[in-house]
Amino acid sequence: MTLIEMKDIRVVVLAGGKGTRLKPYTKVFPKPLMPIGDMSILEVVLRQLKSFGFNKITLSVNHLADLIRAFFGDGSQLGVDITYCMEDKPLGTAGSLSLVENLTDSFLVMNGDLLTTIDYAAMVRRHIESGMIATIGVFPREVQIDFGVLEIGAERELLDYREKPTFEYMVSMGVNVFDKSVLEFIPSGKYLDIPTLMMSLKKAGKTVLTYSSDCEWLDIGRVEDYETAIKAFEQSRDKYLRA
Repeated sequence: MTLIEMKDIRVVVLAGGKGTRLKPYTKVFPKPLMPIGDMSILEVVLRQLKSFGFNKITLSVNHLADLIRAFFGDGSQLGVDITYCMEDKPLGTAGSLSLVENLTDSFLVMNGDLLTTIDYAAMVRRHIESGMIATIGVFPREVQIDFGVLEIGAERELLDYREKPTFEYMVSMGVNVFDKSVLEFIPSGKYLDIPTLMMSLKKAGKTVLTYSSDCEWLDIGRVEDYETAIKAFEQSRDKYLRA
């Protein structure tokens, strides 16, 4: 699949969360509209998607949805076609997919509060080539433990003692590609999050792939993450917004 064919892929951007970890900002402002530099994080995401050739975008909204609609409209100002999926009640990151119309055979689902340099088109191509039902974008993340960590045996004896160790994990980027057949695992009108969906697919004997690339990634979930994202965007704007 070439870059230009990405225009035929539906993208669902999850923009309905309440952003509770970013309060008090998100009491009156939806998290995807939080500004980094001179534009909102969601506008950065939409501009990135357009630069990779994506045109069909559905915003899944709930919390302060009217503000998001008023800001982006039909997407024409950004050169994309935006539709909206409104949850009457919270359905989770996967449950809302049961409400999205006109999903394509493969479709991209992502959080609307990410600052990343991932090549979305390359990830979609890799997913389609694999023929699998789902692909999760993953990123290495280090966690520093500020205590001495002990490994203790069955008889409560000391086996190992590591002072303030650092552990590395592969974490979900909040970027996923699905085959349309995944809808068989998403009940209509019921709450379902993506981690639970992925494990349901695995238990059903389906193969879920992971995708990693040499990119940068920040999840804007906490106040400190938001501040980091502002600095990163201001220092390397061209890195995040392709020409």
